[in-house]
Amino acid sequence: MKKAKAGNNKKSVPKLTNAEDIEKFVCADHPDPFAILGMHADADGVGQVVRVWRPGAQRMTLLSDGKSSSSAQEYEMTRVHPAGFFELAIPEAKGKFSYQLQWKTVAGDEEGPVADPYAFGTLLGEQDLHFLGEGRHLQLYDVFGAHQRTIDGVEGMMFAVWAPNARRVSVVGDFNAWDGRVHVMRKRLELGVWELFVPAVGFGTHYKFELVGADGSLFNKSDPFAFYSQHGPETASITCDLESFAWDDADWMKQRAEKNLYNAPVSVYEVHLGSWARVPEEGDRFLTYRELADRLVDHVVALGFTHIELMPVAEFPFDGSWGYQICGFFAPTSRFGSPDDFRFFINRCHERGIGVILDWVPAHFPKDPHGLAQFDGTALYEHADPRQGEHMDWGTLIFNFGRQEVRNFLTSNALFWLDQYHIDGLRVDAVASMLYLDYSREEGQWLPNEHGGRENLEAIAFLKELNVACYERFPGIMTIAEESTAFPGVSRPVDQGGLGFGFKWNMGWMHDHLQYMEREPVHRKHHHGEATFSMIYAYDENFFLVLSHDEVVHGKKSLLEKMPGDRWQQFANLRLFYAWMFAHPGKKLLFQGAEIAPPTEWNYNKSLDWHLLDQPEHAGVRNLLEDLNRLYKTETALHEKDHDSSGFEWIDHNDSKNSGFSFVRKSDDGSEIVVLVNATPVPRPGFRVGLPSGEGHYEEILNSDAERYGGTNVGSSGGVTSEAIPCNGHSHSLSIELPPLAAVYFRKKR
Repeated sequence: MKKAKAGNNKKSVPKLTNAEDIEKFVCADHPDPFAILGMHADADGVGQVVRVWRPGAQRMTLLSDGKSSSSAQEYEMTRVHPAGFFELAIPEAKGKFSYQLQWKTVAGDEEGPVADPYAFGTLLGEQDLHFLGEGRHLQLYDVFGAHQRTIDGVEGMMFAVWAPNARRVSVVGDFNAWDGRVHVMRKRLELGVWELFVPAVGFGTHYKFELVGADGSLFNKSDPFAFYSQHGPETASITCDLESFAWDDADWMKQRAEKNLYNAPVSVYEVHLGSWARVPEEGDRFLTYRELADRLVDHVVALGFTHIELMPVAEFPFDGSWGYQICGFFAPTSRFGSPDDFRFFINRCHERGIGVILDWVPAHFPKDPHGLAQFDGTALYEHADPRQGEHMDWGTLIFNFGRQEVRNFLTSNALFWLDQYHIDGLRVDAVASMLYLDYSREEGQWLPNEHGGRENLEAIAFLKELNVACYERFPGIMTIAEESTAFPGVSRPVDQGGLGFGFKWNMGWMHDHLQYMEREPVHRKHHHGEATFSMIYAYDENFFLVLSHDEVVHGKKSLLEKMPGDRWQQFANLRLFYAWMFAHPGKKLLFQGAEIAPPTEWNYNKSLDWHLLDQPEHAGVRNLLEDLNRLYKTETALHEKDHDSSGFEWIDHNDSKNSGFSFVRKSDDGSEIVVLVNATPVPRPGFRVGLPSGEGHYEEILNSDAERYGGTNVGSSGGVTSEAIPCNGHSHSLSIELPPLAAVYFRKKR
C-alpha cells in the first residue's frame, strides 16, 4: 500500500465552523453527525474531506481501497481535538471512494481496519418510508431492529428504531465498548426514525440503544424489535440470524391453509414451558426448546391433543408474570434457547401433526426501564394520561391504540410470529380490558369515548384491523379472544360487523360448570340451571371450552381439590367433568397437569408432579383424557357441528330431581352420540332415556366410571338395544345401567 505524503494533508484543511461544533461531538449532542462526519466534497470544490470522530483514539489512519484511484493509499489523519476528532483533506480525489479506518487508542491498542459508518447513505427506501408514514407497514420487522446487510461490498448490521422525540439516539454494544458517543444514528426527520449501518458487526452481538430525551435525560433501552434478547437481570438485545433455519413443514403448512377448523376437532394442551417439567439433577433447570421438542411433543401426541398452546414466550423479565408482561415482543425468550431452537420446537410439532398456538399480549406492557415505557423520554407507546394509559390492578401500561405507529407495531408483531415462526394461531390475552375504557376502574378514573360511551373505539378498530390482516395473509391460522364479557360479535367476521376473531374463550361455561361441579351433589338439584345455561348462548360465538391456568392458581385450588366429597368422589367428579366437557359443543382447551389430576394448585416455579401417574387414580384420569381426545377426533358427531345448533339436541334437561342430563350430538353423515350425565353418587339401574332418532342398537363407547379410569365399572358395556317404550316425548327409549358421578356416551350403530 502506498503511503501518502504529509504534504497532501496540509493544503487547505477545512476546519469545522467553530469549536462549539466539535464540543457537540465530544458531548454526543450533535444534531446531524452525517452532515459533518464521513467523506464530503471540499468547500472549495477541490477534492474530498474526511472527518472521523472516534473517542479514545490518539492516531487515525485512512486506508483507501484503490477502486477509485490508481492504487490503494494510506493517509494519516490530523487529530484536531484530543478527545478523538480527526480530519483529512485529499485534494487529488476526483470523487468519493470507499475506505477503511484504522486507529490506535490512548491505551495503545490497535483497532480496525473497518469501514466508516458515516460513509454510507440513507438506509430506509422510499417504499418503506411511504408505508411507515401511513402506519400500514405490515412487515415492520423487515425494517426495524438489527439486520445483517451488505452495502457497497461491506458486511455489517443495519440498525433502525422509532424514537421521534429523542434529541439523540446511538447504538451501543460489544462493538464500541457501550460508548454512546461512537455510533450516533441518523434521524429521518419526516418520521422520527433513526438509522445506522455499522460495518463488521455480526450475529451474536449484544447491543442497546442509548437515547437522550427531549429533556436532556440519558438512558438506555433494549431494541423494541430485537429478535433475540437476554432475560433476567441482564437485558441486552442480541443480533440474530432469522434467515438460515431450514423448515421442514411444507406439507403441514399446505394442509393447514386448506383445513376448515370450524368443523374439525381442535383440542388444545395449554403449556407453561418453565414448569411443565424440569431437570432436578441439574439444579432444577428448565428444559430447552429442543428437549421439549421430544418430551413435550411425545406426551401431547400420546394424549391425542391436536394443538399446543404456549403461554407467552416473547421475552419477559419477571418469571412470576408467567410471560404476560412482555418487554421483547419479537424475541422468543432465551430461557429455553435460541430463536432457531424455538423454530426447531415448532417444526417438530408440525412434523408430528401438532399445531402451535401462541399466547399474544397486546393489551398492556410493563414499566421496566429497559422496555417500551417512556421509550424516547415521552409516552410514545402508551397514553400519557393514566386514566387511559395504565392498568392499576396489574401495574402495567396500556398501548395507545389511537396512534397509527403503535397499531402498526402490534399488527406487525402478530404477523411476525405467523410468518417467521410458522405459528398456527394467536390466543389474544385480556381482550376485555382492551374493549372497555372503564375496565376495572371506578367512576372518575376513566375517560369516555367521543360519543360519551365506555367502549374503547380505537382498540376495537385495531382488533378488527389485526384479524383482517392475519386471516388475509395466513389462511388456515386461528385467532382466539380471551374475552370475558358479553361484547357482541367477537368471533363474527369484520365485514359482518364483528371483531373478526376466529374463536372466543367461553368463560361463562367455565364459570357456571365449575361452580356447579364444586357443589355437593345433594345440593346440585337446586342449581340445575348452572349446568344448562351455557346451551342458551352456545352458538352466539365460535366458542372454546377452557379449563386454563387461571382456574388453578391464586388460592383457587386444583381442579381435583375443587371437587366435593371423599377421595373416590373427587376423582369421579373430575372424570365426569372432563367427559361432560368433551361432549358439550365447542373446541376444547385444558391446562397442563389436567391429565395428572394434581391435589394442589399449579406452581409456576416447579415441575408438574409426574410421579402421581404411578398411582391408579391419577393414571386413570390420564387414560380418560387420552380416550376422550381419541373419540373427539374420530367421532364426527362430537366435533363437526361445534358451532352449528343442528348438531345438538336435548333429550332431557329438566331432571333436576336426579341431577341428570341427557342430549344427542349429531353430524351431517348421520352419526349420533347419545350422552347421559349422572351428577349424583347414586347408581341408577334400569334408567330409561328417550331416543330422538327412534329404534336401533347403541354401543357404549365411553363410560367415565370404567375400571380403566379408576371407576366402579357400573355400566352397559355390551351396548343396549332400544325398546318401543315412550320416554321423554319419544317413541323409543333405552334402559341402561347409569353409573354414579359419571358421564356415558352411546353411539348409534348404523
